[in-house]
Amino acid sequence: MTALAISNVVLWVLVLALSAVVLALTRQLGVLHERIAPAGALMLNRGLTVGEPAPALEVAALDGRPLKLGAARTDGRSTLLLFVSPTCPVCKTLLPAIKSSGRDERAWMDVVLASDGDLDAQREFVSAQGLEGIPYVVSAALGLAYQVSRLPFAALLDERGVLRARGLVNSREHLESLFEAKRLGVASLQEYFSGAG
Repeated sequence: MTALAISNVVLWVLVLALSAVVLALTRQLGVLHERIAPAGALMLNRGLTVGEPAPALEVAALDGRPLKLGAARTDGRSTLLLFVSPTCPVCKTLLPAIKSSGRDERAWMDVVLASDGDLDAQREFVSAQGLEGIPYVVSAALGLAYQVSRLPFAALLDERGVLRARGLVNSREHLESLFEAKRLGVASLQEYFSGAG
């Protein structure tokens, strides 16, 4: 019986020691997470260069309204062009942030959602996600013009139709980093933090 009691005590000491190690590692992960600043939208090396005019295309929204994207705007407003897909789970989780950013930034910016594929699937997606108030374009040519290879992808165009920021956006922080990059006059927050801007 004494050997059983000793092994039980040793086992409990090991469990408590492992618990302390796990708690210490968890704390360190939290500290690292706080120290790492949001990197912003991920810039891809291919595609349009920030600072050059965006391709001007005339497209139609799902509701039939004609839209001219990439051209200079007479109303002085910028355009956030966000490429999404009904089959993209990250796109669906980002939509609440898009809606709220559209409201928060409405003084200077309009949001346009873009996709390609089956029109019925796109209409169903718009209805299911409550996107009726946001212009939604279905155009393969638009995705090709912006060289979109991954989703969700965003391009921020200024009032003159010049590309001010672009990249993959997987979170609200990534989305807001595009607005901050435009405000700072840099291609990306990574460029700003590295001192290259």
